Amino acid sequence: MLTSSGYDMPGRAHGATRMIKAYSIVSLFSGCGGMDLGLMGGFEVLGKPYARRPFEVVWANDLNPYACLTYAHNLGHAIRQGDIWDHMATLPESCDVVVGGFPCQDISINGKRAGVAGARSGLYRAMVEAVRRLKPKVFVAENVRGLLYKYNEESLRQVLRDFSGLGYDVTYQLYHAADYEVPQRRERVFIVGVRGGAAPFEAPAPLLDKTSWITSKAAIADLETRAQDAEFSHIWSLARKSSDQGGRRLDPGKTSHTIRAECHGNNQFHYALPRRISMREAARFQTFPDSYLFKARLRETERMIGNAVPPVLAWHLGTSLQRTLAALGGEALPTMAAE
Repeated sequence: MLTSSGYDMPGRAHGATRMIKAYSIVSLFSGCGGMDLGLMGGFEVLGKPYARRPFEVVWANDLNPYACLTYAHNLGHAIRQGDIWDHMATLPESCDVVVGGFPCQDISINGKRAGVAGARSGLYRAMVEAVRRLKPKVFVAENVRGLLYKYNEESLRQVLRDFSGLGYDVTYQLYHAADYEVPQRRERVFIVGVRGGAAPFEAPAPLLDKTSWITSKAAIADLETRAQDAEFSHIWSLARKSSDQGGRRLDPGKTSHTIRAECHGNNQFHYALPRRISMREAARFQTFPDSYLFKARLRETERMIGNAVPPVLAWHLGTSLQRTLAALGGEALPTMAAE
C-alpha cells in the first residue's frame, strides 16, 4: 500500500517535512535501526550523501530495550519493545515490504549450530508468520554467512520452503559489505521474496572491489585526536589483549575486520593508538552517520552496533527493492534528494 507521509530526514535533526508517496515497511528484529535507516536513506556517511528513498516504516519491533531507545531517538517514530510473538496481533492489516534480520546465534559458526531448530534462530518463523498475515509485495530476510555452510544446509532449505510455500519467488545471495562502500570485511546473506514472482529482484551490482575498498584509516583517521566522549559513543574497552579475534589490530591500509556483537570488549585494536577501537569508530565501520546517537553504555552499544545491518549496504539494497516495487506497481517513484 502506497502511503503519503511527511518526513524528517532520518539520522539528522528533526525539521521541516514534505509530502511524498512511500512504500510501507514492517520491520521485525529491527535492532537499533541499521536496516531501516539504510532503506529510508537521507543521511551522510564519510562525506557522501545517501539520498532519501520512498520508504516509510509503519511498524517496528525488537526485544532489546537499549536498541529500541536508540531506534526511537534516531528514527523519530515508535518501536514496540518485547518478544515478537507478544506483538504479532498489533501488526497492520497490510504493507508493501517486510524486512528483518532474524537472530543468528544458532546459525553462526561461533554459535551452537542448532540451525533454525534453535530457540533464537527459530524466530525466523515469526517472520514467516508476518509475511503470511501481511502478504507484502516483497520481503527481505538477513542473516550471517553461516546460513550457507554445509552444517546449515537443511536449515536453509527449510527457510526457503517456508517462504516459498506462501507464494513467493525466493532468491538468496551472499553480499560482501566492503563491495558496497562499507569499510569493513563483513559478509551477510539476504533472502528476498517477491510475491507471485510478478517481477524479478536483481541484486545491486558491487561498486568496489578488493583493490578499492575503503580503508580503516580513511574511515576513522579524524577521530585519532578526539578525547573520549560518552555522548558521542567515542569510548573504548580496556580489555587486555586476548587470543584469536581479541588480539587483532587494524591495518590502516586495509578495511576493518568484521564488527562483532558478542566480543565482550575484545574488539580489534586501533592501527596507531594503544587502545581498542571506540564505539564511534565501530559505528563508522558499520556506516552509521555521526549524528546517530546510541542510547546505552559501552557493552550494550557494542552489542547493538555489531548486530546491525550496515545502513549503506541496506541503502544499495534499497535501490534494487525500489526498482522491483516500481515494476510490480507499474510506476517509478522518485528518489528523494538528501536535504
